Amino acid sequence: MTQHRDPLDGRIGEGWSGEAPNGSHINVVVARRGSAAHAAIVGALASPRPGHVPFLPVMQLGEVVRPVAVIVNKNTLPPDGGELARLTWGAAQLGIAQGVLDCVADGTLPAEQVDDLALLVAVWVSGDASDETGLKTANREACAAAIRDAVRRVSAEEAQALADRREEASNVYYQGS
Repeated sequence: MTQHRDPLDGRIGEGWSGEAPNGSHINVVVARRGSAAHAAIVGALASPRPGHVPFLPVMQLGEVVRPVAVIVNKNTLPPDGGELARLTWGAAQLGIAQGVLDCVADGTLPAEQVDDLALLVAVWVSGDASDETGLKTANREACAAAIRDAVRRVSAEEAQALADRREEASNVYYQGS
């Protein structure tokens, strides 16, 4: 059996909520300050590139959510920003902020540890999204689900049951047989 020194550092999770085009797909990495995972998150914040500008979720301007989260968009924003940028930085960001805080409120992320934790949140927002409230809600739910997925320990029985179903794997993009 593998022993982990830190039950939160380096944990990865995934969450989906809503319906396209106003749904949200989120991947999360949880890191402990001073760890290699934390250094990677800080590096992501310091590495903007065309169409991908990492940013922090806030309650309002000047009030960063704790634990600090670095949001990176999975899809490329157009050079002029446009509606996709507005929805990403607006509705998606607010939903992510609320999802992080939901996990602090319910104890998924212990309040006494938030100062030592950081999150990397990769978010997909459809270029066809149009319902700001639905998008905010989907991001809130998907972010909280991804964090809960990341911190949840998977039993050997659950891992085996998933492996036993491997022939059932599917997704909306695969069109083969």
